[in-house]
Amino acid sequence: MNIAAVVLFGVPVLLLIGTALVAVLRLRDKRRGAQKDSGKSRRQGLFLCWTVILGAGDALVIGFAVFVSCLFELHWYMIALTILAGLLLALLLIALMAQNLGKKAFLALLGCTVLAFGAIGGRELYLFHLRSITLQESFDYRSYTPFVEDSPVARLDETPTLRFDDLDSLPRMDGATALYPVYAAFAQATYPERMAELEEWEIRRVVACSTTGYAYRAIVNGDCDIIFVGGPSREQEEYAAEKGVELVYTPIGREAFVFFVNPKNPVEGLSLEQLRGIYSGQITDWSELGAQGLGEILAFQREPGSGSQTALERYVMQDTPLMPADREQVIDGMGGIVEQVSAYRNHRNAIGYSFRFYCTGLMKGFDVKLLEINGVAPTVENIENGSYPLASCFYAVTRADADENTLALLAWICSPQGQELVEKAGYTPLDAAG
Repeated sequence: MNIAAVVLFGVPVLLLIGTALVAVLRLRDKRRGAQKDSGKSRRQGLFLCWTVILGAGDALVIGFAVFVSCLFELHWYMIALTILAGLLLALLLIALMAQNLGKKAFLALLGCTVLAFGAIGGRELYLFHLRSITLQESFDYRSYTPFVEDSPVARLDETPTLRFDDLDSLPRMDGATALYPVYAAFAQATYPERMAELEEWEIRRVVACSTTGYAYRAIVNGDCDIIFVGGPSREQEEYAAEKGVELVYTPIGREAFVFFVNPKNPVEGLSLEQLRGIYSGQITDWSELGAQGLGEILAFQREPGSGSQTALERYVMQDTPLMPADREQVIDGMGGIVEQVSAYRNHRNAIGYSFRFYCTGLMKGFDVKLLEINGVAPTVENIENGSYPLASCFYAVTRADADENTLALLAWICSPQGQELVEKAGYTPLDAAG
């Protein structure tokens, strides 16, 4: 449990305990003085009753005010002022009821308790509101399974020049989630049409998607024949060397590695140097980048060995050490990092990264703003002309001892028909990139 959680839940509990103790003491005083002034005792009992009613009501008011403040994305100081106003209102109402009792310490303690529980209640109501929103789900690669009815997988307009016949000797595919629409299209074009007679899980055993890190291990271990991924991390290269396996990297297309922020973030672009500053921990506040009022930068990362995390380390950080991320800021899956930064989650101070088509083509339900890098936007045109600085190749990776069918598939992928499918799937073919 982090410090914020301890403060949010620990302080109200202490205040509640303190309030209960004060109430017990006041009740004992009332009983002692009941014989002397039974009328005054009744007035004090009425006062306690109204104090509880008004306190509970004001906690609800404060909670609703915090909920509305979060909903309309008011700055932190506006939320603080809203809470302060509610606290003053609580103290005022209770003071009016107290009149001649003068229990200032008790009133202040009760007011703080109302404040704490009201703020927590409002925040929880807001989080419940977020969870209740129905959005398009994160990209599910299974919807692109080839040979399945209504699959949106890209198709050629002409008969492919390569078509395998034997189901038992097909090259086994695996790869990155973002590239599944590409290599699923390769399978749709070149694998036997009898694949349509198989169950979906049987098709996905041949055309699998275990994500980048697992795909590299799978080809090294001989569990698949060809994988479609970005460049390897140092650890993945070392694993292949340790197992004595030589991998062959064949570029088959280009894609942009992109950074994105919440749509309401005023920043339109960053330099590579600024990105290195953010992810090394040297730049920690958006005010250092000209964006006032956003506060501390919430820099999300991916898990080690993922394709996008490797791209961050290789193309952006280079020799600059990457700062360690809190567990809450390491997102499992590219869809998760897009969701966290998007307008849906209201993380206006967040920044994340992924690949262009994954953000714009596969995660359409989540609104993020792609940043210019060194003044160049990550458009298809800028990828093709080479002006976008973070455009890089993705690869078909095979073993040096690949069989005949795998080599035939690889040659076809590099042919005009294979490159046409790369473009139809939403990526930039090698010939277009020059």
